[in-house]
Amino acid sequence: MHFILITNRPRVAQYVSGRGVDWIMVDLESLGKTERQGHLDTVMNTHTVVDVQNVRNSVPKGRLMARTNPLHEGSQEEIDALINAGADILMLPWFHSVSEVREYSDIVDGRVRIHLLAETVGAKEQLRDCCAVKGVERVHIGLNDLSLELNRRFMFELLIDGTVEQMAGDLKKAGMPFGIGGVARMGEGLLPAERILVEHARLGSDAAILSRTFHRGADSPEDIEANMDFALEVSKLRDISASAKHLNSEEYGENRTAITSAVAEIRSRLAERKSPANS
Repeated sequence: MHFILITNRPRVAQYVSGRGVDWIMVDLESLGKTERQGHLDTVMNTHTVVDVQNVRNSVPKGRLMARTNPLHEGSQEEIDALINAGADILMLPWFHSVSEVREYSDIVDGRVRIHLLAETVGAKEQLRDCCAVKGVERVHIGLNDLSLELNRRFMFELLIDGTVEQMAGDLKKAGMPFGIGGVARMGEGLLPAERILVEHARLGSDAAILSRTFHRGADSPEDIEANMDFALEVSKLRDISASAKHLNSEEYGENRTAITSAVAEIRSRLAERKSPANS
Protein backbone atom coordinates (compact mmCIF):
# COMPACT_ATOMS: atom_id res chain seq x y z
CA MET A 1 0.00 0.00 0.00
CA HIS A 2 1.28 3.46 -0.93
CA PHE A 3 0.58 6.46 1.29
CA ILE A 4 0.50 10.15 0.30
CA LEU A 5 0.86 13.03 2.73
CA ILE A 6 0.03 16.65 1.86
CA THR A 7 2.42 19.24 3.27
CA ASN A 8 4.46 22.27 2.28
CA ARG A 9 6.72 22.05 5.35
CA PRO A 10 10.23 20.81 4.45
CA ARG A 11 10.95 19.40 7.91
CA VAL A 12 7.64 17.54 8.01
CA ALA A 13 8.21 16.23 4.48
CA GLN A 14 11.64 14.90 5.43
CA TYR A 15 10.37 13.40 8.69
CA VAL A 16 7.46 11.46 7.22
CA SER A 17 9.38 10.40 4.09
CA GLY A 18 11.61 8.36 6.37
CA ARG A 19 8.68 6.87 8.27
CA GLY A 20 6.50 5.14 5.73
CA VAL A 21 5.13 7.87 3.46
CA ASP A 22 5.67 7.12 -0.23
CA TRP A 23 4.78 10.45 -1.84
CA ILE A 24 4.75 14.01 -0.55
CA MET A 25 2.13 16.22 -2.19
CA VAL A 26 2.36 20.00 -2.39
CA ASP A 27 -1.18 21.11 -3.15
CA LEU A 28 -1.61 24.17 -5.40
CA GLU A 29 -5.21 23.51 -6.39
CA SER A 30 -7.35 26.56 -5.66
CA LEU A 31 -9.34 27.44 -8.79
CA GLY A 32 -13.01 26.64 -8.21
CA LYS A 33 -12.37 24.75 -4.98
CA THR A 34 -14.02 27.25 -2.65
CA GLU A 35 -17.11 27.31 -4.85
CA ARG A 36 -17.33 23.51 -4.74
CA GLN A 37 -16.33 22.83 -1.15
CA GLY A 38 -16.65 26.14 0.70
CA HIS A 39 -19.72 24.93 2.61
CA LEU A 40 -17.89 21.86 3.91
CA ASP A 41 -15.41 21.35 6.74
CA THR A 42 -12.54 20.63 4.37
CA VAL A 43 -8.96 21.89 4.28
CA MET A 44 -8.21 24.50 1.60
CA ASN A 45 -4.46 24.52 1.04
CA THR A 46 -2.66 27.64 -0.20
CA HIS A 47 0.58 26.08 -1.38
CA THR A 48 2.76 27.68 -4.05
CA VAL A 49 5.52 26.93 -6.53
CA VAL A 50 7.98 28.28 -3.97
CA ASP A 51 6.80 25.56 -1.58
CA VAL A 52 7.77 22.93 -4.15
CA GLN A 53 11.24 24.48 -4.34
CA ASN A 54 11.52 24.55 -0.56
CA VAL A 55 10.39 20.95 -0.09
CA ARG A 56 12.42 19.51 -2.98
CA ASN A 57 15.62 18.78 -1.05
CA SER A 58 13.67 17.18 1.82
CA VAL A 59 12.04 14.51 -0.34
CA PRO A 60 13.79 11.58 -2.06
CA LYS A 61 14.04 11.85 -5.82
CA GLY A 62 10.96 10.58 -7.60
CA ARG A 63 8.61 11.08 -4.65
CA LEU A 64 7.60 14.75 -4.81
CA MET A 65 4.13 15.36 -6.24
CA ALA A 66 2.41 18.65 -6.97
CA ARG A 67 -1.35 18.85 -7.43
CA THR A 68 -1.91 21.59 -9.98
CA ASN A 69 -5.00 23.61 -10.69
CA PRO A 70 -7.50 22.19 -13.17
CA LEU A 71 -6.68 22.95 -16.78
CA HIS A 72 -6.95 26.73 -17.33
CA GLU A 73 -5.42 29.57 -19.33
CA GLY A 74 -2.38 29.66 -17.08
CA SER A 75 -1.69 25.92 -17.10
CA GLN A 76 1.38 26.14 -19.36
CA GLU A 77 3.05 28.66 -17.07
CA GLU A 78 2.07 26.80 -13.91
CA ILE A 79 3.24 23.41 -15.18
CA ASP A 80 6.54 24.79 -16.47
CA ALA A 81 7.19 26.49 -13.13
CA LEU A 82 6.44 23.34 -11.13
CA ILE A 83 8.70 21.20 -13.28
CA ASN A 84 11.48 23.75 -12.98
CA ALA A 85 10.93 23.79 -9.20
CA GLY A 86 11.66 20.07 -9.06
CA ALA A 87 8.31 18.26 -8.99
CA ASP A 88 8.61 14.60 -10.03
CA ILE A 89 4.88 14.05 -10.54
CA LEU A 90 2.03 16.39 -11.46
CA MET A 91 -1.55 15.56 -10.51
CA LEU A 92 -4.43 16.88 -12.62
CA PRO A 93 -7.64 17.42 -10.59
CA TRP A 94 -11.21 18.22 -11.59
CA PHE A 95 -11.06 17.16 -15.24
CA HIS A 96 -14.18 16.13 -17.13
CA SER A 97 -12.99 14.66 -20.43
CA VAL A 98 -10.20 12.83 -22.16
CA SER A 99 -9.54 15.94 -24.26
CA GLU A 100 -8.53 17.83 -21.10
CA VAL A 101 -6.15 15.04 -20.12
CA ARG A 102 -4.62 15.06 -23.60
CA GLU A 103 -4.11 18.83 -23.46
CA TYR A 104 -2.51 18.53 -20.03
CA SER A 105 -0.26 15.75 -21.30
CA ASP A 106 0.78 17.86 -24.29
CA ILE A 107 1.86 20.65 -21.94
CA VAL A 108 3.80 18.27 -19.69
CA ASP A 109 5.38 16.77 -22.82
CA GLY A 110 6.93 13.79 -21.07
CA ARG A 111 9.02 15.86 -18.69
CA VAL A 112 7.47 14.37 -15.52
CA ARG A 113 4.96 11.66 -14.66
CA ILE A 114 1.22 12.40 -14.57
CA HIS A 115 -1.30 11.23 -11.98
CA LEU A 116 -5.00 11.89 -12.52
CA LEU A 117 -7.46 12.77 -9.77
CA ALA A 118 -10.73 11.33 -11.05
CA GLU A 119 -13.41 13.25 -9.13
CA THR A 120 -16.09 14.24 -11.65
CA VAL A 121 -18.85 12.38 -13.46
CA GLY A 122 -17.14 13.12 -16.77
CA ALA A 123 -13.89 11.62 -15.53
CA LYS A 124 -15.77 8.55 -14.31
CA GLU A 125 -17.47 8.05 -17.67
CA GLN A 126 -14.28 8.47 -19.75
CA LEU A 127 -11.86 6.85 -17.34
CA ARG A 128 -10.53 4.08 -19.58
CA ASP A 129 -9.82 6.50 -22.43
CA CYS A 130 -8.07 8.86 -20.02
CA CYS A 131 -5.80 6.03 -18.90
CA ALA A 132 -4.55 5.60 -22.45
CA VAL A 133 -3.21 9.16 -22.68
CA LYS A 134 0.57 9.43 -22.94
CA GLY A 135 2.34 10.04 -19.63
CA VAL A 136 -0.51 9.00 -17.36
CA GLU A 137 1.04 6.69 -14.78
CA ARG A 138 -1.62 6.38 -12.09
CA VAL A 139 -5.17 7.45 -11.12
CA HIS A 140 -6.55 8.45 -7.74
CA ILE A 141 -10.32 8.30 -7.21
CA GLY A 142 -11.40 11.44 -5.34
CA LEU A 143 -14.47 10.84 -3.22
CA ASN A 144 -15.26 14.32 -1.91
CA ASP A 145 -15.94 16.30 -5.10
CA LEU A 146 -17.44 13.29 -6.87
CA SER A 147 -19.92 12.74 -4.05
CA LEU A 148 -20.92 16.42 -4.27
CA GLU A 149 -21.50 16.21 -8.01
CA LEU A 150 -23.59 13.07 -7.52
CA ASN A 151 -25.60 14.75 -4.74
CA ARG A 152 -24.60 12.27 -2.05
CA ARG A 153 -24.85 13.30 1.60
CA PHE A 154 -21.63 11.60 2.58
CA MET A 155 -18.57 10.80 0.47
CA PHE A 156 -18.25 7.17 1.57
CA GLU A 157 -21.67 6.45 0.07
CA LEU A 158 -19.71 6.05 -3.16
CA LEU A 159 -18.15 2.90 -1.69
CA ILE A 160 -21.54 1.19 -1.43
CA ASP A 161 -23.59 2.57 -4.34
CA GLY A 162 -21.51 1.02 -7.12
CA THR A 163 -19.69 4.20 -8.16
CA VAL A 164 -16.22 3.28 -6.91
CA GLU A 165 -16.80 -0.37 -7.86
CA GLN A 166 -17.40 0.66 -11.49
CA MET A 167 -14.40 2.98 -11.59
CA ALA A 168 -12.12 0.37 -10.02
CA GLY A 169 -13.29 -2.17 -12.59
CA ASP A 170 -12.55 0.20 -15.46
CA LEU A 171 -9.10 0.95 -14.09
CA LYS A 172 -8.26 -2.72 -13.66
CA LYS A 173 -9.38 -3.43 -17.23
CA ALA A 174 -7.09 -0.62 -18.38
CA GLY A 175 -4.19 -2.06 -16.36
CA MET A 176 -3.87 1.25 -14.51
CA PRO A 177 -2.72 1.31 -10.85
CA PHE A 178 -4.97 3.42 -8.67
CA GLY A 179 -5.77 4.66 -5.19
CA ILE A 180 -8.93 5.78 -3.46
CA GLY A 181 -9.62 8.75 -1.18
CA GLY A 182 -8.04 9.21 2.21
CA VAL A 183 -7.61 7.30 5.44
CA ALA A 184 -7.21 8.19 9.12
CA ARG A 185 -5.55 6.17 11.89
CA MET A 186 -6.75 2.71 12.81
CA GLY A 187 -9.98 2.87 14.76
CA GLU A 188 -10.58 6.49 13.82
CA GLY A 189 -12.47 8.40 11.19
CA LEU A 190 -16.09 8.39 10.08
CA LEU A 191 -15.40 4.86 8.96
CA PRO A 192 -12.62 2.90 10.70
CA ALA A 193 -9.46 2.81 8.61
CA GLU A 194 -9.29 -0.97 8.87
CA ARG A 195 -12.70 -1.33 7.17
CA ILE A 196 -11.73 1.07 4.40
CA LEU A 197 -8.40 -0.63 3.74
CA VAL A 198 -10.04 -4.05 3.42
CA GLU A 199 -12.31 -2.54 0.78
CA HIS A 200 -9.24 -1.09 -0.96
CA ALA A 201 -7.84 -4.61 -1.15
CA ARG A 202 -11.08 -6.05 -2.50
CA LEU A 203 -11.28 -3.38 -5.20
CA GLY A 204 -7.60 -3.56 -6.16
CA SER A 205 -6.56 -0.12 -4.88
CA ASP A 206 -3.00 0.29 -3.67
CA ALA A 207 -2.86 3.92 -2.47
CA ALA A 208 -4.54 6.37 -0.09
CA ILE A 209 -3.93 9.89 1.18
CA LEU A 210 -3.18 10.15 4.89
CA SER A 211 -5.85 12.55 6.11
CA ARG A 212 -5.04 15.68 8.09
CA THR A 213 -6.58 14.03 11.15
CA PHE A 214 -4.02 11.25 10.86
CA HIS A 215 -1.31 13.56 12.22
CA ARG A 216 -3.72 16.03 13.86
CA GLY A 217 -2.68 18.81 11.46
CA ALA A 218 0.85 18.91 12.87
CA ASP A 219 3.15 21.52 11.35
CA SER A 220 6.46 20.20 12.66
CA PRO A 221 8.13 16.88 13.55
CA GLU A 222 7.98 17.93 17.19
CA ASP A 223 4.19 18.35 16.99
CA ILE A 224 3.88 14.93 15.36
CA GLU A 225 5.98 13.23 18.02
CA ALA A 226 3.99 14.92 20.77
CA ASN A 227 0.81 13.09 19.81
CA MET A 228 1.79 9.88 18.00
CA ASP A 229 4.36 7.35 16.91
CA PHE A 230 4.06 8.20 13.23
CA ALA A 231 6.02 5.25 11.84
CA LEU A 232 4.08 2.81 14.01
CA GLU A 233 0.69 4.17 12.91
CA VAL A 234 1.67 3.97 9.24
CA SER A 235 2.97 0.43 9.70
CA LYS A 236 -0.35 -0.57 11.28
CA LEU A 237 -2.19 0.59 8.18
CA ARG A 238 0.27 -1.15 5.90
CA ASP A 239 -0.01 -4.41 7.86
CA ILE A 240 -3.80 -4.32 7.57
CA SER A 241 -3.51 -3.73 3.83
CA ALA A 242 -1.13 -6.65 3.42
CA SER A 243 -3.35 -9.00 5.43
CA ALA A 244 -6.48 -7.87 3.59
CA LYS A 245 -5.10 -9.14 0.29
CA HIS A 246 -5.42 -12.70 1.60
CA LEU A 247 -9.06 -12.57 2.69
CA ASN A 248 -11.63 -14.71 0.92
CA SER A 249 -14.81 -13.55 -0.79
CA GLU A 250 -16.95 -14.27 2.28
CA GLU A 251 -14.70 -12.11 4.46
CA TYR A 252 -14.74 -9.30 1.89
CA GLY A 253 -18.52 -9.58 1.86
CA GLU A 254 -18.74 -9.32 5.64
CA ASN A 255 -16.56 -6.21 5.58
CA ARG A 256 -18.68 -4.64 2.85
CA THR A 257 -21.82 -5.34 4.87
CA ALA A 258 -20.24 -3.61 7.86
CA ILE A 259 -19.33 -0.59 5.72
CA THR A 260 -22.87 -0.44 4.34
CA SER A 261 -24.29 -0.43 7.87
CA ALA A 262 -21.85 2.24 9.04
CA VAL A 263 -22.59 4.48 6.05
CA ALA A 264 -26.34 4.09 6.62
CA GLU A 265 -25.89 5.12 10.26
CA ILE A 266 -23.79 8.15 9.37
CA ARG A 267 -26.24 9.17 6.65
CA SER A 268 -29.06 8.94 9.18
CA ARG A 269 -27.18 11.16 11.62
CA LEU A 270 -26.52 13.74 8.93
CA ALA A 271 -30.21 13.75 7.99
CA GLU A 272 -31.18 14.32 11.63
CA ARG A 273 -28.84 17.29 11.91
CA LYS A 274 -30.41 18.91 8.84
CA SER A 275 -34.02 18.23 9.78
CA PRO A 276 -36.24 21.24 10.70
CA ALA A 277 -36.64 19.94 14.27
CA ASN A 278 -32.88 20.28 14.80
CA SER A 279 -32.36 23.55 12.96
